Amino acid sequence: MALEALDHYTIQCADMAATRDFYRDVLGLVEGFRPAIPFPGHWLYCGDRPVVHLLGAVGAMPENRGARLGEVTGSLDHIAFRGTDAAATIARLTAGGIAFREAVLSDIGLHQVFVRDPNGIMVEMNFREKQSGGTA
Repeated sequence: MALEALDHYTIQCADMAATRDFYRDVLGLVEGFRPAIPFPGHWLYCGDRPVVHLLGAVGAMPENRGARLGEVTGSLDHIAFRGTDAAATIARLTAGGIAFREAVLSDIGLHQVFVRDPNGIMVEMNFREKQSGGTA
């Protein structure tokens, strides 16, 4: 059995509404269908995939229910998304007064934007710069 792709990640939220609003309103994910799971939560979609799952302590895995939320995220360094329109993303962050930082890796045509979610998780967004010239 081989792995194919990352399916989703789940965040045990200190503030579920603020986290949902961040991923929906700031990053542009869409809240969508969530099956009838017997605890509160939200599923946020990137296209047709529910890639970010949110829950509180009640729904967390038993091993994780004692986690100190909103602090340093331990071994998890960051989560990355591929995106389009870096300028619009930066404008949305700036308009919302949300701190971010940028990096440009010009040798591979990549513009990166980094921002922390309400739980302290670093979110990286990668925007490929259009390459000029050449043939495919």
